Amino acid sequence: MSGQALDRIRIVLVRTSHPGNIGAAARAMKTMGLRQLWLVAPEHFPDPVAAARASGATDILDRAQVVESLGDALQGTVFSLALSARRREWSVPPVGAREAVGQLLPLTRQGEVALVFGHEATGLTNDELALCSQPVMIPTDPAFSSLNLGAAVQLLCYELRMAALAGAPAAEAVPPDNLATFDEIEGFHGHLLQAMTESGFYEPSNPKRLLPRVRRLFGRIRLEREEVNILRGILSALQRKT
Repeated sequence: MSGQALDRIRIVLVRTSHPGNIGAAARAMKTMGLRQLWLVAPEHFPDPVAAARASGATDILDRAQVVESLGDALQGTVFSLALSARRREWSVPPVGAREAVGQLLPLTRQGEVALVFGHEATGLTNDELALCSQPVMIPTDPAFSSLNLGAAVQLLCYELRMAALAGAPAAEAVPPDNLATFDEIEGFHGHLLQAMTESGFYEPSNPKRLLPRVRRLFGRIRLEREEVNILRGILSALQRKT
């Protein structure tokens, strides 16, 4: 079971600036039994420096999926964790790495999941963070909280492997088996935005903080596919009335 779970986890690196960090991430993944590396708009890849730093994990680099946006990397996933070194005002409250891994691993029974890491210097943007299901913080010493990207990937991959080796979660901890995918949730948010704009409730020229608040509202729960269908059915009915 542990190998099957780890095979369904995507490690996603967003806008990585130094190819050596990509290689270090690949090495960290291989030592812990993870295989899926996704790269979002890397500045330099492929690159011999990445291959050198991978230290034998070049098969991970050879299979890496390179895409243009985080949305592309998350397509088809049912849950995603986003590493962030700081709290964001309009995001779902972050959880610690070990707790987050405990949430993520059972969801591999339903489909692929993702662990997302941002740019080395600036991390994930607020918009990128909003695309993910749950922010995660590594409980570092507040006096010196800076972690190298490769070290952060290694730490989270280790936690994932330990959780997988510990065995399947208790039956009551297993979530519903019909969670909405990233694509379905994004389709709902697009539909909601359209309906709010058409009704006049949302004014694009004066957005304020409405959209981040709406995302945070729905981000607090794990929407099921049927729930998304109900919500979109309500929106369609209201649109027909107006």
